[in-house]
Amino acid sequence: MHSRPWRMGLTGGIGSGKSTVGGMLVALGATLVDTDAIAHSLTAPGGAAMPALRASFGDDVARADGALDRNQMRARVFADSTAKRRLEAILHPMIGSMAQQQAAQVQGPVVFDVPLLTESSHWRARCQRVLVVDCSEATQVERVVARSGWSEAQVRHVIAQQASRPARRAIADAVIHNEHLSVEQLREHVASLWQIWLTSPA
Repeated sequence: MHSRPWRMGLTGGIGSGKSTVGGMLVALGATLVDTDAIAHSLTAPGGAAMPALRASFGDDVARADGALDRNQMRARVFADSTAKRRLEAILHPMIGSMAQQQAAQVQGPVVFDVPLLTESSHWRARCQRVLVVDCSEATQVERVVARSGWSEAQVRHVIAQQASRPARRAIADAVIHNEHLSVEQLREHVASLWQIWLTSPA
């Protein structure tokens, strides 16, 4: 093992299969630090981010139970780029801090699951390796429509808000092309890469 704590970044566009790969890495012995889960905890009823979000956006961004009204916030962010920047300015430092706290409690290898890793240079600096899970936009749309019930237009709008596929691939140490792979084939790719990375210098 490496002399300093081993950290890997995992990212990919919506519908790429990133979460599936994250689960496979956990099965191989990694501890997953899920920044989406952290964001949800920060914006849950009583969440640490809610006072700042109310102060910045008004009380109507909170549901009756005190949690963030994610649908309303998503609509605001899509309609107003300044709203997106204000939201990120509140959430991202808190997410980063909590992710580091969680990782510091772990002895073994840690995988940071970060949807916005490509857009956040500090995440790349925290990780010895970055794995990108990639697939075609058509496949992303097909998968997300099937699992979420969103319209194709909604899914394409989300994809347009995310980093481009070339931008994600550019920051990767490895890319898994999760296109037409069976679950077992995907698992084999993940296991092979994990073994190589854990036994080679950072």
